[in-house]
Amino acid sequence: MSGNAENKCCCCGGSENEFAQLDELLARYQGVKGALIPVLQEAQNTYGYLSKEVLERIADKMDIPISQIYGVVTFYSQFHLNPRGKNIIRVCQGTACHVRGAKAILKAIEDKLKIAAGGTTPDLKYTLETVACIGACGLAPVMMVNDDTHGRLTPEVVPEILAKYA
Repeated sequence: MSGNAENKCCCCGGSENEFAQLDELLARYQGVKGALIPVLQEAQNTYGYLSKEVLERIADKMDIPISQIYGVVTFYSQFHLNPRGKNIIRVCQGTACHVRGAKAILKAIEDKLKIAAGGTTPDLKYTLETVACIGACGLAPVMMVNDDTHGRLTPEVVPEILAKYA
């Protein structure tokens, strides 16, 4: 399995070979107190998300109940239980953006990509998220695609912006 950011996926069918990187990671943290979050972060960086198989392997090797691991993973928004797209789109829903038409921007993106907020396109090109604030209120309404901020949006410019990331 490659740790390449362009081609992350978890194809853990349970074979030992598919868990080799995970086992190396777990060996590095063996016996280290408070290691669960760094282990989860590195596992997610390796596989792109935290699959059921990866979580079960971590629980088994670290001797931590799966329920406790699941509790940590679902508490922190940095962790993802499903595959995510190559391009992460975050649409601001803060007050300034809301007043200036953020709902219409979100709808335009949902219509263009044929997914709802929180979803990922079947080809894994895009994941669409809403956020409380991006911190660019003067540019409202605003969205980010990966690390790029796009402001003063109208629904009409959405397809053009998304095309840059296809």
